Amino acid sequence: MNLRTVLLTACAGIALTLSQVALPAAPAALPADSVYQLPLRLTDQAGRSYDWSTRRGKPQLVSMFYTSCQYICPLIVESGKAMEKHLTPAQQRNLGILLLSMDPEHDTPKALQAVVDKRRLDTARWTLASPPPGQVRALAGVLGIRYRQLADGEFNHTSALVLLDANGRILARTEQVGSRPDPEFLAAVRKATGP
Repeated sequence: MNLRTVLLTACAGIALTLSQVALPAAPAALPADSVYQLPLRLTDQAGRSYDWSTRRGKPQLVSMFYTSCQYICPLIVESGKAMEKHLTPAQQRNLGILLLSMDPEHDTPKALQAVVDKRRLDTARWTLASPPPGQVRALAGVLGIRYRQLADGEFNHTSALVLLDANGRILARTEQVGSRPDPEFLAAVRKATGP
């Protein structure tokens, strides 16, 4: 067998082997009504920056807040914690909780981490993140959250929890915050996260 025959045989074997390798399927296109259609980079409490569409893949409980808030925002956090308490361990693992800042100029990773520490949030499920300042209004718009900054630097805002499906479509929302979950919203969270 000459060198040319050996090389041709080897190349044919490699081509056959490569044709048998299963390549990962490209992710399906986002639904037109997915909030992830909004191109948005987030920076989380650990200083990591990523596209928020990477949250795709499991349901998310989302709200907007700001770290210096002393009144409503702590209740929003408590609402998320109350939801967790009413879920099974498997349902908890199937749910991401994402709090997005409406004050990214002040809500640095250090400020976000301080809330994580103070509220004892499990970062396996909870993420606190800031969008770029110029994209806060668009983010609030896709989530249906109204806000305005007051002269003293505080914010007047909707206190809402929004449930997204694994593809970023809005399944349910509630404006009932506190330690007693909205029963209808809790039922929607349970349904989205499985038995």
